[in-house]
Amino acid sequence: HLAETMRAFALALGIAVVVGVGLGFCLGMSRLAGEVGEPLLVSFYSLPKITLYPIVLLIFGIGMPSKIAFGALHGIMPIAIFTLGALRNLPPVLGRTSRALRLSRWQSAWTVLLPAARPEIFTGLRLGFSLTLIGTLLGEMFASQRGIGFLLMQAIGLHDTDLIMALTLLIVAFAITASMALLAVDKRLRHGAA
Repeated sequence: HLAETMRAFALALGIAVVVGVGLGFCLGMSRLAGEVGEPLLVSFYSLPKITLYPIVLLIFGIGMPSKIAFGALHGIMPIAIFTLGALRNLPPVLGRTSRALRLSRWQSAWTVLLPAARPEIFTGLRLGFSLTLIGTLLGEMFASQRGIGFLLMQAIGLHDTDLIMALTLLIVAFAITASMALLAVDKRLRHGAA
């Protein structure tokens, strides 16, 4: 069950990071796209994702794909919002320097903007990490035959307090360990940027 959850979570997190950072960069590179896209991102982010779960099940079916999709759905928006905010908060001199050096949009994004915005983007990744974990576990709780979330719902149905406490402790220990590691990396990035 643990291996199933970790596999689903790792895939969901990978998708959330790639899509979230990519979406944030696409919106952040264009002022007009950012002004139009940000309210849409924020309104979608405020929507309770559990209301979308029947649609996710309808599209992906029961099993691993729906858990991955539901986990990624939770993580994409905060990562995109933080990436967009990070690009907006960069000093304008970086854009002018990129144009003076005649860098293409992609060269500018990769060599100038991404390194400068990395600490703020990583803060979004930390939040996206937590929400992706929650989304993956929720996906397992409602429509899955394997995983920690499924095991937790089964234990709740059987009133197995020992198993409920053991699974809760396992999830909390993983979340705290991962959060401390990500916080340490975040502090290092911010210290290096200062």
